[in-house]
Amino acid sequence: MLSVDIIYSVKSYLILILNILHQGGANAGHTIYNSEGKKFALHLVPSGILNEDTLCVIGNGVVVHLPGLFKEIDGLEASGVSCKGRILVSDRAHLLFDFHQLVDGLREAELAKSFIGTTKRGIGPCYSSKMIRNGIRVSDLRHMDTFPQKLDLLLSDAASRFQGFNYGPDMLREEVERYKGYAERLEPFIADTVHFMNDSILQKKKILVEGGQATMLDVDFGTYPFVTSSSPSAGGICTGLGIAPRALGDLVGVVKAYTTRVGSGPFPTEILGKGGDVLRFAGQEFGTTTGRPRRCGWLDIVALKYCCQINGFSSLNLTKLDVLSDLPEVQLGVAYKQIDGTPIESFPADLRLLEQLKVKYEVLPGWTCDISSVRSYSDLPKAARQYVERIEELVGIPIHYIGVGPGRDALIYK
Repeated sequence: MLSVDIIYSVKSYLILILNILHQGGANAGHTIYNSEGKKFALHLVPSGILNEDTLCVIGNGVVVHLPGLFKEIDGLEASGVSCKGRILVSDRAHLLFDFHQLVDGLREAELAKSFIGTTKRGIGPCYSSKMIRNGIRVSDLRHMDTFPQKLDLLLSDAASRFQGFNYGPDMLREEVERYKGYAERLEPFIADTVHFMNDSILQKKKILVEGGQATMLDVDFGTYPFVTSSSPSAGGICTGLGIAPRALGDLVGVVKAYTTRVGSGPFPTEILGKGGDVLRFAGQEFGTTTGRPRRCGWLDIVALKYCCQINGFSSLNLTKLDVLSDLPEVQLGVAYKQIDGTPIESFPADLRLLEQLKVKYEVLPGWTCDISSVRSYSDLPKAARQYVERIEELVGIPIHYIGVGPGRDALIYK
């Protein structure tokens, strides 16, 4: 629902750890641009790979689809971005196999009208394998004598649970041969990233962690069951990387100037019809991973305050403010109430209540000029500044960064 990602700085100078690193997998895609304006769509490789001075780490909390990872690396290398010696993959990370993706689709089909709307990238089934403790980790690739037995157990379990998944000796034999090749190629990237991270903290190196998904997709705190299968909120950073809470520094919440959601689930401030289409096309709100159109709506202050409470944000980065340009007015969803008018004091866990509640809006004046070239806060139109400052007042957390376009320099420091 509310797209609140996380940038977490660990108290320390040089290593940048960005995107989908402490949790998730290839279900989240991030579109980034290099200094020449070339566009890259990454899912498993951290965004920091575009900075040649950066070493990137894929942590133990990530589920890694090796064919997808190698495809991204090959694409980067073909574009002149060197990955050799610049990516570390945790030996504790779990492997996501093609069959996990197949099972993901079968599971969605079983749910019929109650489907979650997953990316069908196999994330949930892979985390399920991890939690029932028959998953296969990166470190298992170093033991090809026992790898076939472990994979056989995993595939047999899936075949027993899902009609439509046909498993036999040929599939096992083919997968084992494929993964022998993958194991050889991955070996230079494999590392004990828990030791590496903690050693880097002791050396006071600079570490930046960025969450892959939004807080409202957190398996514990999001709009369950319409969530991801991991913890993209602040707590997942420690468990997904193996670092202590006391090592964490400032936490910056990254939130769009409006609200978006991909897939099913409640969306109190959704704008239906033409109004939603205007935001969708202006903001190019189509999923990087699936290409699905994102649902769009006004900024949900109730959900944003809830995210700030869970994560303890020290400041916010408000992105895509430029998308709201040329609207005659902008709105903020500032409070929830039940159908009978009874105020709702906190963000509810009850999905039925979320789907039926009424939203109280504040209407603010819009602005008609293009702000994509603005680089100073004082140069923003008065109405745009009023919008930013009203969000700060309602949430009680300062907005230090404002995005006004897709370019790397399209950022205002406030």
